[in-house]
Amino acid sequence: MTNLLIDFIVVKMNIKTTRYFKEQILRKRSYLKIEWCIEAINKPLKTEVQHDGRIRYWIYIRKKDKYLRVVTLEDCKTIHNAFFDRRFKE
Repeated sequence: MTNLLIDFIVVKMNIKTTRYFKEQILRKRSYLKIEWCIEAINKPLKTEVQHDGRIRYWIYIRKKDKYLRVVTLEDCKTIHNAFFDRRFKE
């Protein structure tokens, strides 16, 4: 997914992301879909507050047969990180 397309989706859907997420995470983890991240925030299997105030959300991605962890800033809206979490147990 190109940066232009990501920017379009983020603006159109009124999603906030950190610069780190847009420039590093989506570049390194091209398999990630922004829709998965949004779904994780809206319908998580589990949530957890980190010591630094950021929030973790988990969702199961059936297509990949894996659990995705999405991390937002303290505002619960700004996506900062996302990755498949091998250690997550439901």
